[in-house]
Order: sequence, then C-alpha cells, then structure tokens
Amino acid sequence: MKVYPECGPCMLRQAGEAIDLATDDQKLKIDTINEVFKHLANNFKPGASSNKIGSNMHRIIKRKTKCHDPYINKKEIGNQIAIDLLPKVQEILKNDDSLENYVKIAIIGNILDFAALGLDIDFEKMINDSLKRDLAINHIEDLKKSIEKSDSLLYLADNTGEIVFDKLLIEKLRGYGLDITIAVKEKPILNDACMEDAIAIGLQKQANLVSTGTDSVGVVYDDLSFEFREIFNSHNFIISKGLGNYEGLTEIDLKNKDVFYLFSAKCSAIAKDSNVNLGDTVLLKAKTVV
Repeated sequence: MKVYPECGPCMLRQAGEAIDLATDDQKLKIDTINEVFKHLANNFKPGASSNKIGSNMHRIIKRKTKCHDPYINKKEIGNQIAIDLLPKVQEILKNDDSLENYVKIAIIGNILDFAALGLDIDFEKMINDSLKRDLAINHIEDLKKSIEKSDSLLYLADNTGEIVFDKLLIEKLRGYGLDITIAVKEKPILNDACMEDAIAIGLQKQANLVSTGTDSVGVVYDDLSFEFREIFNSHNFIISKGLGNYEGLTEIDLKNKDVFYLFSAKCSAIAKDSNVNLGDTVLLKAKTVV
C-alpha cells in the first residue's frame, strides 16, 4: 500500500510509543526522534511504500536505543491474556462451529490489543459483541472454494495475543486436510509474533512454523529471506492476518494466487484503501490481474 497523508502523523505517534518503551534516557529519546524526523523527511512522499518506511523507522529506533525488542513486555502480557481467554472462546465456538465464526474469532484477535487494553476490560463481552456483527466484506464462499481446491496453505501471522486466536482457525483449517505453514517474524518488530512467541503457545504443533527471515512491518518482499521467498512463491493459497501484511501484499504481484486478507480496519488509510469504514472487519479476497 502506498502512503496516505494520515500515515505521517500515525508513524510519528508509533515512533513515540516505541521510543518510550525502548529507553528512559531523555537525551537519547530526542536524538532518536530526530533520526526518525530525517528518515520521514527523506522518504515520506507520494507513491512511497508504507511498509518500507515503517520498517526502516523501527530499525532506526532499535539501533539508536540499542533495544532490540521494545515491545517485549507487551507481547508477553498479550499472549498470556489471550491464553487465559481461550477456554471462554472455545466455549463460545461450541455454539456455532462454522468456518465463518472461526474466521471472525481470528479477526477479533486482530481487533483486540490485549496488552494495551489491560486486565480490567470485559474481553468476553467484546468478543460476543464482535461475533454478532456482520463482516463488512465477507468472501467466505470464495475462501471455501480455495480450501476445496488446495492441498496447502501459507498463513501469515500478525501479532502476539492475536496468534492464540489464529491457532483456533488453523486447527479448523487442518480439518479440511490442508498442509499448513505459518510464517512469523525472524526478529522483533512492534508486537509482531516471532518464533519464540509462536512456540510459547504451541503453534509448532499445529503447522509448519517458519520465519520470514526479516523484521519488516508486514511483508516487504525485498526484505524476505531467500528461503522464505521460495515458500511464499510456492504457495497459491495464502491467508494474510492484520494491517501490516495487507499493506505489504498489496505491493506484490499476486497473479495466480488466492490471497485472503483478515483484518479490522483500525486506521483510516487502510479503510480508504480497502473501501470500508473505519472499524469494519473484513474477509477480503485479493483481486488479481492475469
């Protein structure tokens, strides 16, 4: 996805959050935000890739602060809250175990910022309320057709916490006889799931667990390892979770691939880009040009 005007203020907000998590040194914070300013001034322009700018911005922050994982505590908290919620979610799914409901649960994981919301939120009510809402874009029948004709699936994971709910959808998809590969980040970026986060919740028991070979925001094709590019190129059926992966995949030629985006439109830029309203939930099959 190309940058929208509102991406600039959003990136600065995100940079401030990451810097605050990475260091308490006030001078270092100012030095780091100055580097971020320079980076945005040089690269934030019409036609620029939002993923590439964001990825390099976070690399600057990690390099300057010497903190390789600013979000480590938030990631651990997010996973634990989601794990604690799992029995309640499984009970909810007993009442309606349709594929669409499992998809909705996975998208709800994308809605909830577990670590940010904290322990006082009524997550169960939020989940039930979200399940009652219709998806703004619902390509469930296309998804079923892709499942029927496919032997394998590449599942691009997004955040910690969220991956606990992804695990439920992956278990459901395994029931259709799919050979599933789950991709997580090689190195920390934001609160994205890395290998150790996925292993901590047992994802390696559900599918083939692989690394993208990089720490990009979502998928930046040029940053992917050679090994993961081969995996990506060999899969014709892909489920993409979250906003970062949507931003990245829309920059890639997806000809002959069935790609499905699962996300909540949490920012106005992506809402515009996908032609939905802010806050809408989406199961969207990517358009391909042959």
